[in-house]
Amino acid sequence: MRNPIIGGNWKMNKGTPSEAIKMLKELIPLVEKMKSVDIVIAPPFTALFSTIQTVKNSNIMVGAQNMYYEEKGAFTGEVSPIFLNDLGCEYVILGHSERRDIFNESDDLINKKLKTALKSDLKPIVCIGEHLEEREAGRTKEVIENQFNLTFKDLKSEELSRVIIAYEPIWAIGTGKTATPEQAEEIHIFIRELITKIYGKNTAQTIRIQYGGSIKPTNAKEIFDKENIDGGLVGGASLQSKSLYEIIKAAEESIN
Repeated sequence: MRNPIIGGNWKMNKGTPSEAIKMLKELIPLVEKMKSVDIVIAPPFTALFSTIQTVKNSNIMVGAQNMYYEEKGAFTGEVSPIFLNDLGCEYVILGHSERRDIFNESDDLINKKLKTALKSDLKPIVCIGEHLEEREAGRTKEVIENQFNLTFKDLKSEELSRVIIAYEPIWAIGTGKTATPEQAEEIHIFIRELITKIYGKNTAQTIRIQYGGSIKPTNAKEIFDKENIDGGLVGGASLQSKSLYEIIKAAEESIN
């Protein structure tokens, strides 16, 4: 059985230590008995240290929202995986649609970051997903397959098994729209089929695939009840302790 994983991606919010600590001190007692769901909080870089210190001795893990593929050098403004390791980060989000669309990150760049993250013993949460016009043109699976092949290029089966894939329909992020549970499940099944084709059935059945697209307490259970959806990468709803708790609770209930 695959344990669901809930990632709270705070994006460019709660970046001051005081904001992060306040939110986490509310969340920790709410989720302390939830042992069957992996919980990851990804704050802005400026709140990473305070977040890591605050969640010590809790069941909450910490991830970064991004990283560079070089360990050191003349790369002004970038963050090395060495820095993340030293802080105590366990996870890192790569290829989020906002990184792809706003900052023009290519599949090739994300592939380089992914290989470096794995070499650095970070656990990557790698995002793939289609735009609205691509879905409306009936190209969803074509886009997903192309992203998959380029983003995970040259990875060995053992390496891919350490990755969490987040399917995020870009048209459902921050828009209030949400893919139906059936639409989300269809693409999760398709991603497992792609993995089976290249890496075999065992890898496809063990790798965790999250859904990321406007998950809220009101729709979380319906989404997580689908067989191939292993939790979610949560944006706006992860900024409030109560709403994030409700989503984590829905993930826990989906496996009981």
